Amino acid sequence: MEKLGGKSMDLVKTNIEALKQLFPEVVTEGKIDFEKLKLVLGEEIEKRNERYEFTWYGKTQAMKLAQTPSTGTLRPDKASSKNWDTTENLYIEGDNLEVLKLLQKSYFGKIKMIYIDPPYNTGKDFVYKDDFRDNIKNYKEMTEQTTKANTETNGRYHTDWLNMMYPRLKLARNLLREDGVIFVSIDDREKANLRKIMDEIFGEENLLSELVWDLGTGTQAGHFTRSHEYILTYAKRKDSLPNFSGGDGVIEDRATKKISAKNPASTFDFPAGVKFEAPDGTEFTGEWGGTEKIRLIKGRMIAKNGKLAEPVTLEAGWAMKKQMESWFKGEETYDSKGQKVLGFYFNSNGVLRYLKERSVVNPPTVLREKGSTKVGSQTVEELLEFDNPFNFPKPVLLLKFLIELVTDDEDLILDFFSGSATTAHAVMQLNAEDGGNRKFIMVQLPELTDEKSEAYKAGYKNICDIGKERIRRAGEKIVQETGKTDLDIGFKVFKLDSSNVKTWDPDLENLEQTLFDLQNNIKEDRSKEDLLYEVLLKIGLPLTTPIEEIDYNGKTIYSVGFGSVLLCLEDEIDLDIVNEMMKHQSEHMTPKVIFKESGFINDSVKTNAIQTLKKNGITDVRSV
Repeated sequence: MEKLGGKSMDLVKTNIEALKQLFPEVVTEGKIDFEKLKLVLGEEIEKRNERYEFTWYGKTQAMKLAQTPSTGTLRPDKASSKNWDTTENLYIEGDNLEVLKLLQKSYFGKIKMIYIDPPYNTGKDFVYKDDFRDNIKNYKEMTEQTTKANTETNGRYHTDWLNMMYPRLKLARNLLREDGVIFVSIDDREKANLRKIMDEIFGEENLLSELVWDLGTGTQAGHFTRSHEYILTYAKRKDSLPNFSGGDGVIEDRATKKISAKNPASTFDFPAGVKFEAPDGTEFTGEWGGTEKIRLIKGRMIAKNGKLAEPVTLEAGWAMKKQMESWFKGEETYDSKGQKVLGFYFNSNGVLRYLKERSVVNPPTVLREKGSTKVGSQTVEELLEFDNPFNFPKPVLLLKFLIELVTDDEDLILDFFSGSATTAHAVMQLNAEDGGNRKFIMVQLPELTDEKSEAYKAGYKNICDIGKERIRRAGEKIVQETGKTDLDIGFKVFKLDSSNVKTWDPDLENLEQTLFDLQNNIKEDRSKEDLLYEVLLKIGLPLTTPIEEIDYNGKTIYSVGFGSVLLCLEDEIDLDIVNEMMKHQSEHMTPKVIFKESGFINDSVKTNAIQTLKKNGITDVRSV
C-alpha cells in the first residue's frame, strides 16, 4: 500500500521528469548530465560573463522558494461558506504563496484567467513577509499580530517587494491554461520592475500589452496629477491565444444581448451526434445535474467518441429553459433572422451548455469607463454600509470588462490578492448578464483590520471577513435585481493550516510518549473532512469535485468524482467496509482506494483488504 506524501507538488521533480522526456539522452543513471545537455542545446547556451539580466539581492532564494513544496493543507470551513453543497466557487484564507503551492497539482493548467491587484509598495501596505524556513508557522504568527509596513527607510525597499512577487508569479504561471491570460494592476513605483520579472517568467514574447487604465480623476503626485494606472497583460502562450471577442473595447455599462426565455419548454429532443464531453461509455439515467436538474424521459443518455450516441428526450431545469424550443435545430440554435448564435453541447456531468459565437475585437490599450453604475455593481461602501477600508479598490466594471474579454461560459478565474473581492463580484455580475457559469477562486491573507476603523467596529476583524460578506451581499443583490435564482452566488471557504498528519518531531526526554502518540498519525483536533480535502489536494483533484458520503454501519465512506476515488478515513476498518466500498466504484474507470494508515483493526485485515481489492482489479491502493 503506497503512502501519500505529506507535501504539495514537487515542482523540481516535475521539471526534471520533463527534461528526461524531452532529452532522454542526457540522463545518466537517473541524473541529468549537464555537459550532455549543453551539447544537445548547441549554440543556445549563453557562455559569456556579461549578459543581459535582471537581478537583485535574494533572487536565488526567491526562485528556490517557488520550488519548495508546502507542508500545509486547506481545511474546509462550512460555517462561513455559502451554498456549500452546490457551489463551484472557492474563497481561500491564507498566505497566497503557500496556497498557490497547494493548488499546483489540482489546478495545474486549468485556470483561464488570473487577475491580481498586488500591494503597490507604497510603504504602507506591504505585509507579505515570507519565511524561508517555515512559512506556515510564519503565516500563523503574521496573522495573529500587527505586521509592519515595508517603509521606504528599509534598505531593501524594492528587493523585498520583488522577492515577494517573483515566486508567486512563477507559481501562478503553472496554473494557467495554454490559452490563459494574466492581468496585473500596478502603478509607477514598481511597474518597471514588474515588467522585467514578468518578461522573465512569462517570456517577453508573450506580452500582450501594458494597458493604461484612465482613472478619470487623479491625485496630485509631485509635479503632475496622477490620473492613470497600468495593467500588465501576458499570455501563457501567445500563439495559443485566439483573438479577443465579444466586447467593443470600451468598459461600458451594458448587458450582453441574450435569447429571450419566452414559452420555455420543459422537454427537448436531442438527436445523436450532439457534442458530449465525457469519457466513452458515460451514461446518465434517471435524474442528475443538481441545481441544473435534468431527467431522462426517453432513450439512452450515453457518450461515444465525444458525442451523444443515441437520440434522447430530456426534461430540463434552468439550463435548457433559456432557449426557445422552436430555435433548436440539431446541434445549433438560430435567431429569428436565421443567424447562428449558439452551439449546444453536453459537459462531462451531462448538463447542457452552449457556446456563443462572438465577433473578433481589438480593444484599445487605454481603458476608459463610460456609462452609469449598473444595477448589481454596487461598491463596497454601498453593500457593507461603512467607509471602504481599501485604498483604491478596482471597480466591478473594469474587472467585468477584462473577464468578458478573455473568458467563456465555463472558465475558471483566479485572484490571489483578492482584497475586497471585486473579481468575485464581477464574475457573478457577468454570469447574470450573459447566462455564463464562470467560476472563481479568491485567495486572501486574513490581514487584521485597524481596531479604530469602522470595519473593525462593525465586526470585520480581518480583510477576509470583509471580502466574504461582500460576495454574500453582492450575490443576493444581483439575484434580487435580475430575478435569476439559478446563479451560483455561493462559495466554499477553506483556510490554510499545517498538515492534518503528524510529523516526526520527537520529544527526546519523553521518546516513549512520542512513539505512543504516533500510533495514530492524525492530529487530535482534525476531522475526517479536514483529512479528506488534504487527500484531494495531494492526489490532484479540484476542491469542488463532487463528494458523496455513504453511511455503512456507522462508518463513513467517501465516493469522490462519481466513484473514481473511494476513501475510508475511519478507525476499526474491517473487510465488510472494504467490500461495501467496491460496490460504489465508478462504472467507467478503476478507482483509487485510500484508507487511513492506522485505521484497520489489525495488520492481518489490512493485508487481506489489499489482496481483496487486487482480486477485483483495484491496484491503486494508498494510505494517509
